[in-house]
Amino acid sequence: MMVSSRHPEVLWAQRSDKVYLTIALPDAKDISVRSDPQGSFSFSATGAQDKPFDFCLELYGAINPEGCKVNVGLRNIICSIQKEQKGWWKRLLKSDEKPAPYIKVDWNMWCDEDDEPLESDLSDDDDGTMGAGEDENSDDDGMLYLPDLEKARVN
Repeated sequence: MMVSSRHPEVLWAQRSDKVYLTIALPDAKDISVRSDPQGSFSFSATGAQDKPFDFCLELYGAINPEGCKVNVGLRNIICSIQKEQKGWWKRLLKSDEKPAPYIKVDWNMWCDEDDEPLESDLSDDDDGTMGAGEDENSDDDGMLYLPDLEKARVN
């Protein structure tokens, strides 16, 4: 009898230059992530009670394996996968079939093409001077006015 492999829940989101995979696998050990330029991405790890988990994805487009980063947390593993060419993918996988049930959209990280901040917008906000003149005098001006209730009370 063949044992079916276990798949962790995988949430995905994208930006024009990256794809994010959040793999829900608490207390993961022995994590292995492999990717190749053609878009093949594979993951394996040991979960709670030493149960093996793995999956392999054929991503929609080519990727840059050197630009892929893995961040391991207590409850999940976040993989940032750099696209070879900047642009929005129609879907996560190369196949146009419905993805496996363990692959879902990560609505918390999702960003539409027209909602993605432009790089020039980000650099303008990071210069540290925004609102600096206003902050100096804002201590008193921003206070909420509360009337003196003792004086306002008329019996």
